[in-house]
Amino acid sequence: MPKYNILILGASYGSLLASKIMFGGHNVKLVCLPAEADLINSEGFRVRMPIRGRTDQIEIDSRKLPGKVSAAGPSEINPKDYDLIGLAMQEPQYGSPGVRELLDAVARSRVPCMSIMNMPPLPYMKRIPGLDSNGLKAAYTAPAVWDNFDPGMLTLCSPDPQAIRPPEEKVNVLQVTLPTNFKVARFDNEASNDILRNLEKDIDAIRFDTGDGKIELPVKLRFHDSLFVPLAKWAMLMAGNYRCITPDGMRTAKEAVLTNIDESRSIYNFVFDLCVKLGASPADLVPFEKYAAAAESLSRPASAARALNNGAPNIERADKLVQLVAKQKGMSHPVLDAIVALVDRRLEANRKKAAA
Repeated sequence: MPKYNILILGASYGSLLASKIMFGGHNVKLVCLPAEADLINSEGFRVRMPIRGRTDQIEIDSRKLPGKVSAAGPSEINPKDYDLIGLAMQEPQYGSPGVRELLDAVARSRVPCMSIMNMPPLPYMKRIPGLDSNGLKAAYTAPAVWDNFDPGMLTLCSPDPQAIRPPEEKVNVLQVTLPTNFKVARFDNEASNDILRNLEKDIDAIRFDTGDGKIELPVKLRFHDSLFVPLAKWAMLMAGNYRCITPDGMRTAKEAVLTNIDESRSIYNFVFDLCVKLGASPADLVPFEKYAAAAESLSRPASAARALNNGAPNIERADKLVQLVAKQKGMSHPVLDAIVALVDRRLEANRKKAAA
């Protein structure tokens, strides 16, 4: 099996994927803020995750893995040095100084690029037949940063596993709260698909030594031929994540999904039907009952709600993207329209406050 050099933009969520990749002996470079980079370069990172059937969590220490990790700022990176590039930052961050220039260099390098953002990059939307991607630009903070990508060299990996940085820990610690699988769609190019298939096999082969025996770990990488499999996350985002946002604050994802189960089912199934209309097979997607059962364990507000509460002037607008895609297909839903209007108002209030 070849050993790859993999670049991941974003060290928080990116360290979960990095931890899996490094088990296979592949080397990872994380792009992050200077303080994070210094900490990762001196102490590595830790990923903690629950294991079904065990009371104690396991902790993966990057220093004990076969692959090596290092970290750097955006200006220190040459994308051509890597075999695969992962995008694990929040969508608004790609327009920020330094990151914008690195992303453009990534686009021009033609190195295969895999997004694990909640928000599919604009070039990925160009791969979905029958959509006018220009009509979707309003959902993106800085749509021009995606202009130079070859859509066939960019794919989407569903960010289904849920993870947070515990506030009481150093920034090199990640806590997995929902250990589900990453589901990645194919590239247009078979050589790039081979990289994904090899990583999938390596991650499948992981066995973690707990001290009292070796165990299989959750959070696999699953390769799919369908472009629509990663879009299964959309219905979850609309029924859960974005409904954590309230007019004057936030609530947990569990509350968002389970407080009004009929409303949750209605918006979830609307987005499910939209994905089918785009070309997804129902088998590509996750039924509502399975998601509602998983929501029982989602005891924190989603990152979009937390960012709004912290005064962010921009957040990922997957809500607006789904609304715009639905409009192109002649579809709408009052719950989705209400979400978009509420997020618009909350962002406007944050921007006014920041300008005051």
